[in-house]
Amino acid sequence: MGAKKKSQKKGSLHKAVKKLQKKSRQRKRKLTGWNRLELAVTLGVLLLSFWILSVRMSVYLRQSDKHLENAGELLADAEGDRVLPEEDGPCGRPEIIQKFIAPNQYSRSQIPLQKVKGLVIHYVANPGSSARDNRDYFEGLKDTHTAKASSHFIVGLSGEVIQCIPLDEISYASNQRNKDTISIECCHPDAGGKFNDKTYDTLVKLTAWLCDTYGLDSSDVIRHYDVTGKMCPVYYVKNEDAWVELRKNIQKRLDKR
Repeated sequence: MGAKKKSQKKGSLHKAVKKLQKKSRQRKRKLTGWNRLELAVTLGVLLLSFWILSVRMSVYLRQSDKHLENAGELLADAEGDRVLPEEDGPCGRPEIIQKFIAPNQYSRSQIPLQKVKGLVIHYVANPGSSARDNRDYFEGLKDTHTAKASSHFIVGLSGEVIQCIPLDEISYASNQRNKDTISIECCHPDAGGKFNDKTYDTLVKLTAWLCDTYGLDSSDVIRHYDVTGKMCPVYYVKNEDAWVELRKNIQKRLDKR
């Protein structure tokens, strides 16, 4: 009888152990299933976050690329002269004649222009001279050594635009603002310094295009005078209303984008 009871107890114990083992396996399966679900949800959230980030980054890069795309042709040296055709639209560029100055320490240092924060308007202070005349003066400084001077662009009396310096290099035009601005010299028919209609209209178009390219607005367009106090561009320093109107005309183009 004692042996029988022992056998029954042993059987009951075995059954209990088996039951516990079964429950343990069931809990493990449930836990494993939950872990898999949790992992799937986590991966889903991560993938969604990555997709959203990718979309936002793509938009940002497209906007950045647009700036570089628009200005890309104006950065690197070309063999000889090159003409970039005019573009349509309120912020399309005017025709641009690339005629880069030879690298030299007096007018084209090749120091990198790493960030563009503004555009500086100048006048050539040489009444009746052409854009080509002033470009050649900058070129000649490598031989005369009489000054350090240059400009990224020169707008002529017929509305022609000559680019002298690539847009990823500084010019010697705006003193302490050389490091973060693009300079535009403008020709004028007389000593008063007022731009004629062709020069004025091209300047507005060129400036609006550059503002659009670099994410600027008309408040980022300044005079040499605003940097150093020099009377340049003289007419638009002496006639503040004319300067305000010039910036308004630039902003009108930007507002039509």
